[in-house]
Amino acid sequence: MIDVAAKWNIAMIAVAIAFFAAIAHAQDLRVLPVRGNVYVIVGGGGNIVASVGKDGILLVDTGSATMSDKVVRTVQELARQVTASPAPQRSCVGVVQGCLWWNSSGFLATTAAPAAPKPIVGIINTSFDADHAGGNAALARAGRSHIGVAPQEAWIISHESAPPRQGFPSEALPTETYSGPYKKLNYFNGEGVVVWHPPAAHTAGDSMVQFRESEVLAAGDILNMSGYPVIDVDKGGSIQGTIDALNSILDMAVVEHMMEGGTMIIPGHGRIADSADVAYYRDLVTIIRDRVREMMKRGMTLPQIQAARLTRDYDPRFDRNPAWTSSMFIEAIYRSLNPKP
Repeated sequence: MIDVAAKWNIAMIAVAIAFFAAIAHAQDLRVLPVRGNVYVIVGGGGNIVASVGKDGILLVDTGSATMSDKVVRTVQELARQVTASPAPQRSCVGVVQGCLWWNSSGFLATTAAPAAPKPIVGIINTSFDADHAGGNAALARAGRSHIGVAPQEAWIISHESAPPRQGFPSEALPTETYSGPYKKLNYFNGEGVVVWHPPAAHTAGDSMVQFRESEVLAAGDILNMSGYPVIDVDKGGSIQGTIDALNSILDMAVVEHMMEGGTMIIPGHGRIADSADVAYYRDLVTIIRDRVREMMKRGMTLPQIQAARLTRDYDPRFDRNPAWTSSMFIEAIYRSLNPKP
């Protein structure tokens, strides 16, 4: 028999899902509460992560340019709904927390806080791909920061090694870059936010964003739960850097004992993951890398390696994107392992 507490948890999850589905119903976008004050917006290009609380809204990525107007409306409605809610929303993933979690001062300070004067304060780009940074200009204009003498548009941060941004208007470019392995932001919405740089992974200038109190990590395209990892060798990406970055995610994440949950990892595309999902993904990428490397040692050419269908045992799940096929993934691994022209 399900006890009263379990029924309450189930009911609150259902209410939360319906609550946030209503936000984006008319806009073909979906909003899901992840944990704490972190939400994910799906359907605007790459996954868009939003921290919502007393300090305003911090976005990780902005989706594609064609969806930017819808994303702006969805973010603004999300801010209105969250700050108007009499109680914090329950997570739609992982293990539902108990009553003490509801009453924690850190949690209430972030999700039950008054609305910020302007909704979007800053933007962090995990990469400068069009489906992750295409909405930068529109979302920065819709926001407001308070840096300097007068209020400015929302700031934009990326790593200094991010590849050249041809085709992006000037207002979509970073207002600030960081160097080195990480950048600590000011305390935001009641929690520490750390931006991590995994070198030479998806590209040369990737970033991952860690929300330390909410226990959420935005991984960008280093993790793709709907396909093989996109490795842009021409922009400095590499297979070894991708594997190293996945291992870094596992190092930062905390597992839930004997069940799903723990740190929630938001990929660049696809469903929300936990440590077990990332470990499986890391393993399959490593296995395929080793298969390609072994055939290269035997002197086989790229066409021969592609014809061998080294990914066939994983293709039913991960070879679903015509823009990034298993053959393209094999070529990226080959080029990464064989940098000679």
